[in-house]
Amino acid sequence: MLMDTHCHLYAQEFDADIDAVLERCRESEVQKIFLPAIDSETHERQHRLCQRSTADCELLPMMGLHPCSVKENVAEELALVKNYLNSGTKYYAIGEIGLDYYWDLSFKEKQIAAFEKQIEWAIEKNLPIAIHSRQSTADCIASIRKFEGKAKGVFHCFGGTAAEAREIMEMGFYLGIGGVVTYKKTDLRETIAEVGGSRIVLETDSPYLPPVPYRGKRNEPSYTKLIAEEVARALNLNMAEVAALTSANAMALFQLNN
Repeated sequence: MLMDTHCHLYAQEFDADIDAVLERCRESEVQKIFLPAIDSETHERQHRLCQRSTADCELLPMMGLHPCSVKENVAEELALVKNYLNSGTKYYAIGEIGLDYYWDLSFKEKQIAAFEKQIEWAIEKNLPIAIHSRQSTADCIASIRKFEGKAKGVFHCFGGTAAEAREIMEMGFYLGIGGVVTYKKTDLRETIAEVGGSRIVLETDSPYLPPVPYRGKRNEPSYTKLIAEEVARALNLNMAEVAALTSANAMALFQLNN
């Protein structure tokens, strides 16, 4: 069994062929797909898709405000997130939350405040967080350290250094490894080999960041297998071992054993 721990399967890019996409998930044994939230424009799409969850292809929602959606209306967006979290719906994490210093720095302070507020909610509700940390890993770590080890979760789409990976793991967090691990120009394989697989989970971030040989095309959760194969080579393990290891890690991360 494989798990895609971060996938925007409700995105419009899947509207035309969602049935075929879900069938390919089943064929590739991707049995659990975790869906991070973005903002008010996509929450209802995410919830509608989760109604199609089946025993052999579970669609499991998160709730949160993406840092790229932190704008002038951040208070309204956060209020909506809180309403959803208090609605009785089962969420498996608060995410996708964090910081993004790549696209726009004009809302940097608001991003940090929104991130830390949602960390507080995660601690209150005993939920993990799924962290977006594009060009902001150090500041994301700094925010987490303010909560004295109470927060838990995963650094989605990890692409940092081995030193950052070790620091994240020492805090009890996981590393989300996606299609970038298959790219020619990346140090991620060497980082994985150095730090080991004890805190690694697999993700696609579909429809974004497709693995080789699908670069430039739409990503989808069935490609989790290609990411697992690359991780297996980096760790010198076979596919069955990587599937078992990363699925067990995902079960622990999202508290599916409780």
